Amino acid sequence: MMNTMTTKTTVAIAVPLEAELVERIRAVDPSVTVRYEPDLLPPERFPADHSGDPDFRRTPEQEERYWDMLNAADVLYGFPNESPAGLARVAGSNPHLRWIHAMAAGAGGAVKASGLDAATLEKFQVTTSAGVHALPLAEFAALGILNGFKRSGELAQDQAARIWPELRTPTRLVNGSRLVVTGLGEIGLETARIARALGMKVSGTKRTVEPIEGIDQVADNDGLAGLLASADAVVNTLPGTPYTERLFNREVFAAMKPGTVFVNVGRGTVVDEEALLEALDNGQVSYACLDVFAVEPLPQDSPLWNHPKVMVSPHTSALSAAENRLIAERFCSNLRTFLDGGELPHLVDTVHFY
Repeated sequence: MMNTMTTKTTVAIAVPLEAELVERIRAVDPSVTVRYEPDLLPPERFPADHSGDPDFRRTPEQEERYWDMLNAADVLYGFPNESPAGLARVAGSNPHLRWIHAMAAGAGGAVKASGLDAATLEKFQVTTSAGVHALPLAEFAALGILNGFKRSGELAQDQAARIWPELRTPTRLVNGSRLVVTGLGEIGLETARIARALGMKVSGTKRTVEPIEGIDQVADNDGLAGLLASADAVVNTLPGTPYTERLFNREVFAAMKPGTVFVNVGRGTVVDEEALLEALDNGQVSYACLDVFAVEPLPQDSPLWNHPKVMVSPHTSALSAAENRLIAERFCSNLRTFLDGGELPHLVDTVHFY
């Protein structure tokens, strides 16, 4: 395919990134100029800490250099300051901007929060890192299922209290059980793959209902209740959109088989947390493993913190030591496509914001 881009393309690194990964981006094509000034970027506190140290402050001179760098770029690696406000500012100040690659798998919420109008959003593309996080999220989902089936929460409580029960309580077999995955995208399909390896039978939901190899039944959200009636475990991978807002409400939890294990690695807004607590207390849900919440950080007064049937994870299940490398590799592949005039994958839908 002919190169339809200008002779030179400038990429600015807007978030913390290791120098060796920046060199990989530079190596994609001689026509690419990469602007990378590490002294303008906050230091990482842990691998893939895209926001960096919150105590980091630029001097006025550094702040000017940072925005000059971003405003001269055609492509940004990361949202400025990893924030919706940074996205809004650069969209208004950079007339050359054609594409921004987001670090998150689901960047629609941040794009929506930027408050940019439709006309502005049409001027550039935003891609996500969807798929990069599929394996760690799927492994975490498997952990949640196994925790629920094998009573790990109860075991931890007994151990802390040094209790050796007189009557031994049996655990449940994962093999042969039924799983429903809401959202059969890359994360959902990777979750399904691991679940099938454990011997589970998997069904799930997708906006476009179509047969998927290895998936017993596929339905849309309207058909979710029918899938839940026979499910032993449910894993949510759905993003937060107006169409998924509180999808898991009282009616949906009531449609579950008593004792269902529930795992959420999608977005917290997909779950009505009051309804979930009721389902936990009445036994409809036997265990909930939650990595995401409607409000984050989870408020200190949330009853989820102390609930004996809940595992709280601070939205960290997607993190891995390999994340920066994987995102950079995805960006390099996308950059090659961009330079060749191809269609970028994993574009943010600026109508539905997912």
